[in-house]
Amino acid sequence: MQNILAIYGSPRRKGNTTLLLDHAVQGAVEAGAEVEKIVLRDLKMSPCLEIYGCKETGRCVIQDDFQKIHDQLLSCQGLILASPIFFYALSAHTKILMDRCQSLWVKKYWIDKVPYGQWEPKRKGLFISVGATKGKRLFDGTLLTVKYFFDVLDMELWKALLYRGLDFEGDVLKHPEHLQEAYEAGKELTLALHV
Repeated sequence: MQNILAIYGSPRRKGNTTLLLDHAVQGAVEAGAEVEKIVLRDLKMSPCLEIYGCKETGRCVIQDDFQKIHDQLLSCQGLILASPIFFYALSAHTKILMDRCQSLWVKKYWIDKVPYGQWEPKRKGLFISVGATKGKRLFDGTLLTVKYFFDVLDMELWKALLYRGLDFEGDVLKHPEHLQEAYEAGKELTLALHV
């Protein structure tokens, strides 16, 4: 059975990003995956304080809810990350998680001395995002951030589902094709992890 971690990065419990991720999780479960869910808004997690306590072991020294996520991030075979867009960037909840993974970057590149760009992805990640505007470059910066976040996890950005023009809670319900695409992506991710 494939182990997938689903990270809910929206500040809204029933927002568009959450609904899309729910469909992806359903698809993954129906394809045989075991899915663990993390709702970032429910956690008590400090931003990275850049104190470099992680230089000794590669593990963040701040004792909060990140410690549990750290282990889940390292043990999952696949990851589904979902975040809405705020000012052409990820939600604050999602960015705090990513910044706390600076400790994993320290472990990979400073402690283990993995040469930059010379590693093989061992796992796969799916990214789901929603933005209110329809700007051409709405997701450009975010995709780069997600790519390098996945890099530190030895994970490839397998697929990204990016939806424009969805703002108010429930707007995605007017687009059942988006929900179906998310469902199918969850299934396909699970099958891709078998390869």
